[in-house]
Amino acid sequence: MMNDPNEITFRESVDRMFDRATATMDLPLGLAEQIRSCNSVYQVQFGVKLGDRYEVFTGWRAVHSEHILPVKGGIRYADFANQDEVEALAALMSYKCAIVMIPFGGSKGALKIDPRQYSEKDLEKITRRFAQELAKRDLIHPSLNVPAPDMGTGEREMAWISDTYQSLFPGQANGMGCVTGKPVHLGGISGRIEATGRGVQYGLREYFRHPDDVTRAKLNGTLEGKRIVVQGLGNVGYHAAKFLSEEDGAKITGIIERDGAISSADGLDVEAVKQHIIANGGVKGFPGADYTGDGPAMLEAECDILIPAAMEGVITRKNAARIQAPLIAEAANGPVTYAADEILREKGTVIIPDAYLNAGGVTVSYF
Repeated sequence: MMNDPNEITFRESVDRMFDRATATMDLPLGLAEQIRSCNSVYQVQFGVKLGDRYEVFTGWRAVHSEHILPVKGGIRYADFANQDEVEALAALMSYKCAIVMIPFGGSKGALKIDPRQYSEKDLEKITRRFAQELAKRDLIHPSLNVPAPDMGTGEREMAWISDTYQSLFPGQANGMGCVTGKPVHLGGISGRIEATGRGVQYGLREYFRHPDDVTRAKLNGTLEGKRIVVQGLGNVGYHAAKFLSEEDGAKITGIIERDGAISSADGLDVEAVKQHIIANGGVKGFPGADYTGDGPAMLEAECDILIPAAMEGVITRKNAARIQAPLIAEAANGPVTYAADEILREKGTVIIPDAYLNAGGVTVSYF
């Protein structure tokens, strides 16, 4: 998350990258601005009774482009969520779908909440209330706007949203299609949970099939033995790291989490680390690894491939010059700011962009 006052906002960063790309194209006057503009943003505030108290929550749903319907994009739960972020993420969904030729427009939603601070019972009440607010404005609709999991949400939340929508609109033939990422037994698709992480793996595999591009990153050979640092062992980072290490022979030499980072030159057992995080709430204390409480510093560690898979704006003008990885694979949305991108390009770092690399989730949702 960007917190440098000298950095432009996430949305501005996405817009500048878009402008840089369209400057090389012969577009009719004003078309680029039309594509770039976010069509609409809805903000909602609603109260929920939790035990003997009421809490008011703020949420958003942005629709970037309706050039193809339905529009598609996740709903995230994060205490730092804001409208600027939601607009930026909606724009990235439009571009992502266009790049991989999936016939959806772009949308995104967020609820300003730290889900770790609430019981499952309370989260269900909050999620269902948020779903009601969006559904009655057609911001959840199988033919118009279809959410999916994102940071802080998963199959469970999608099941609650789907059930709420179908309760509001009983008898609708395709009502179950109001969200993707549902459990398989409730109409979801097998493989959707790991799809984004699998897409990161496939994207890197494809990159290493092109020797000239590999040489540009001052690397050689295949993924076998490549040292990888992963930031964020959530859904995307976990599956990407697991598949790259178990199936491609890469070595996960560093993992960054909320409470710090761990490293091992011999490589980390991704599944064992994940189970340690579940049991202990973080990576601290994982046996056989070096630990540091300064997680962001691990982004600057020596490695072959850096996979930021947590959130936007983690590589900025402040740390870009110190990034040692010759290849950055953007598994998260917008992890490299526009200013950092320019610094990294100048020093020859190769970046595989998020709009391509993390499109596995929406691709599987389409099929």
